[in-house]
Amino acid sequence: MRKALLIAAVAVVAATGAIVGVIVSSGGGDSAGPGTSAASGSTGSTQTGPGGTSGRTTTGSTSTGPTVNPLVPTTTAAIPPPPGPGSPRLRSFMIGTVDDALAQRNPASARAQVDLSHRAGFDAVVISAAWQRGRTAPASGTLRGIRNAGAAAKRDHMRFFLVSWHGFARETPHDGAQRQQFADFTAALVKALPGASGVIVGNEPNLNTFWLPQFGPGGRDVAAAGYEDLLARTYDAVKAASPGTRVIGVALSPRGADRPHGIRPTHSPTEFILDLGRNYRNSGRRRPLMDAFAIHPYMLRSRISPARAHTRTTQITIGDYPKLVTLLDEAFRGTAQRGRTLPILYTEFGVQTVVPRNKLAAYQSGTTPDAEDAVAAARQAAYYRDALALAYCQPTVKGLFVFHTFDEPGLNGWQSGLYYADRTPKPSLKGFRRAVADLRAGKLTNCGR
Repeated sequence: MRKALLIAAVAVVAATGAIVGVIVSSGGGDSAGPGTSAASGSTGSTQTGPGGTSGRTTTGSTSTGPTVNPLVPTTTAAIPPPPGPGSPRLRSFMIGTVDDALAQRNPASARAQVDLSHRAGFDAVVISAAWQRGRTAPASGTLRGIRNAGAAAKRDHMRFFLVSWHGFARETPHDGAQRQQFADFTAALVKALPGASGVIVGNEPNLNTFWLPQFGPGGRDVAAAGYEDLLARTYDAVKAASPGTRVIGVALSPRGADRPHGIRPTHSPTEFILDLGRNYRNSGRRRPLMDAFAIHPYMLRSRISPARAHTRTTQITIGDYPKLVTLLDEAFRGTAQRGRTLPILYTEFGVQTVVPRNKLAAYQSGTTPDAEDAVAAARQAAYYRDALALAYCQPTVKGLFVFHTFDEPGLNGWQSGLYYADRTPKPSLKGFRRAVADLRAGKLTNCGR
């Protein structure tokens, strides 16, 4: 299967004060999921990361696709029953958007983007901030757009989350000193933005796109060991700075190959979760690593229903909830870290749509290697409805976040929004709003009762 890497450039438009968000997304093959940071608008240099806007390039590597693996759990941990009629979950279940385009330096612009997101049906937003090696706090003035988005979210009674991440694999914090810098940066970030409900730590560390090295001598997993140390340090730093802020780990890609000597060495989420647990146990740590667990449950292709389960492979998508809970139980049972009952957040999920001819003028020219992945707007609406119903009925899942509100303007980017790049609504918007209204009214699903 072909693996596409979605890259988006951040443009800082001085005349308007607008910040256009960035994104990296893995859209197929052995991994998946888009990802933001800041780049210099004057030089055209690019950084990338979780949640924003703009273009895609291919990795040039060949993906092997998901593999059958003996690590796939064959039993399921005991799971609480799904919510019944009239459950408080009808109001508390989060429906969010991941979109750095909301972070505008002009407060009115930020409010306009957030208001559109709120009217679409979202009640939570995720914005990212990028650590740079050597920094222990965000640079002065870099948080203006995020603050504006957070203030607009508060006015709309939306919850506000941050992603703290380091960018591409070349920026991986390789040792304890660098990981402590990252942890201190994240603590300073949440302290500077006290309205944030939680912070997601990192982005898809099971992929070599975002974390290197993945393997050590003899094929040993070193990515999970390094990330466990990063997450532990960040948890402690954030709790010291802001005890009420939720620390959300791991933000996994739903796929990986577990082939140390392959063309593109990556870890499956199955292997990564178990190795994370092993490293946590071996560390002797007596405090938790995280308050909630994040994963990006993209389907291999947008045309595939989110209800499909992968019982014989290491993929984890929304239909694989029992597998995920079992893995968390196996990884952390008997430790200070919750496993089976650990809250789960689906912090990136998207279904791409075809851009109609009459909208092409709003997009930058280019071709996308995944053009065949796009579906009609009606199918996008149906799959978002199905995904909401599935996630709502999974009792430890606390929210589903769509990547994102607005299409990326580059045709070689990610077109999974509910609005076209010109901010006009897609035909799917009305169906998404109806799905949200039905969920809140208890009409979306009876969870199989």
